[in-house]
Amino acid sequence: MLVIDGRPLLGIWLDAFARAGVTEVMVNLHHLPDVVRRHIAAHRERPMVRMVYEPELLVSAGTLLANRHWVADEECFLVCNSDNLTNFDLRSLINTRTGHAGIVTLAVFHSPDPSSGGVAETDETGCVIGFTEKLSRPVSDLTNAGMYVFYPEVLNKINTGPPCDIGYDLLPRLVGCAWTVLVDGYFRGIGTVETYRLALQEWPVRGADQWLQGLSWRRTARDPSLCPGLRVA
Repeated sequence: MLVIDGRPLLGIWLDAFARAGVTEVMVNLHHLPDVVRRHIAAHRERPMVRMVYEPELLVSAGTLLANRHWVADEECFLVCNSDNLTNFDLRSLINTRTGHAGIVTLAVFHSPDPSSGGVAETDETGCVIGFTEKLSRPVSDLTNAGMYVFYPEVLNKINTGPPCDIGYDLLPRLVGCAWTVLVDGYFRGIGTVETYRLALQEWPVRGADQWLQGLSWRRTARDPSLCPGLRVA
């Protein structure tokens, strides 16, 4: 619920999902759940939002396991970390899934500090041949952006109960069956006060114009055939 240029970060994400043709979103709640509930209650446009409260955090992969029935009948589904700020067009991620034989497509970016994130090593086709979290000497600057298209069978790769994490407990098991998409445009992970301060400075200059162009497109020429029935967990 951090505010970016006068708009809650969650609202920016909901607009990005609508632009991509997403019809339904699941949001997990933990800290200050009533604040999030009030914001979502005022949300009148697509996509439809479902909320699940976690008294104890299950962590990212644990949330997927606990709600796997919700996506069991889907061809594929999106998973996004909403503490990131980006004007990346999610349609690029969605459409890439048909160009390879993998069960995961993940967005990556060139990070100035790859040791603070999960680093992907890829071959010339974009297939992930190695994945490590927060190494002091990373082999690459190609870093996980926290945006994925999963096929439901990927949940069978999680071999531990919650709490469990996508980066630590799932992605290393997907080497050879995951492909990457490079984020074009603005991207900033907001995990500290300092990165939030940077986002407040950067977004109006580097990110907002492209996001607003996409918002205008969504309101004037939405095409649900882009990805009919897609869900976000």
